[in-house]
Amino acid sequence: MKVFILPFGKINLINPHIAEVIINEGTILDKPEVEAYQNLLRSQLKPPFSVLINMENAYSYTFEAQLAMGDLKDIVYRAVVVYNHNAEMATKIIMNLNKNNNWNIRLFRERQEALDWLHINVNNRSAV
Repeated sequence: MKVFILPFGKINLINPHIAEVIINEGTILDKPEVEAYQNLLRSQLKPPFSVLINMENAYSYTFEAQLAMGDLKDIVYRAVVVYNHNAEMATKIIMNLNKNNNWNIRLFRERQEALDWLHINVNNRSAV
């Protein structure tokens, strides 16, 4: 697995169509940082691709960053692993802000369950 370390977190390339995003503890993600990780995804993955957002750390987003997350249209599936109520609520706020983007997004409590869901959906999509 290829790993990219960024100033605000890391991205694990699981396969050519799936990446895992882990943001560092205490980070306040702004729009340029969201754009930086989106550019890395675009340059390293084969579109369309999917992301596993692993919320193992506590972090937050600026409002502009929350909106910018909807700009990357190459993402077909988003699996978000939440470990507590705060992470779940924060994710639901972002989902609500981006509801017009028609995301295929699902929340999970376990990383493996989220990965399994992504693999099934990516495989089904490529079989069509």
